[in-house]
Amino acid sequence: MAGYQFDRECRTAESESYIIELDDDEIGRIDLHYTASVSYGTLCVAESLTDEDVRALISEIDERLVLTTDPFREDFVVTVWAGRESAVYSDEDFEDGENDEDDEEMEGNGHRGD
Repeated sequence: MAGYQFDRECRTAESESYIIELDDDEIGRIDLHYTASVSYGTLCVAESLTDEDVRALISEIDERLVLTTDPFREDFVVTVWAGRESAVYSDEDFEDGENDEDDEEMEGNGHRGD
């Protein structure tokens, strides 16, 4: 796999979050956290990615994102979650009937909360 695009969602002094796209399809998300000596990542990807695909993606993340931010790190530890998107929730989902026990279970509105 090649041609990854990383679209930053947010950034703080010690962390960053990116949506990962391949050929205009969203295939995952990476949350990066930087400490004095170790960089940590939580990578969430589609369950269809193979182990080889995940390893290649981690290498690309390290080269293009982590090393440009923290070139002197001692280690890069990545936890990988593979699955499917279930729903996306925003404040709109919880505005009506917030405390009403008779409300049916909310399924999300499909908005990313931009």
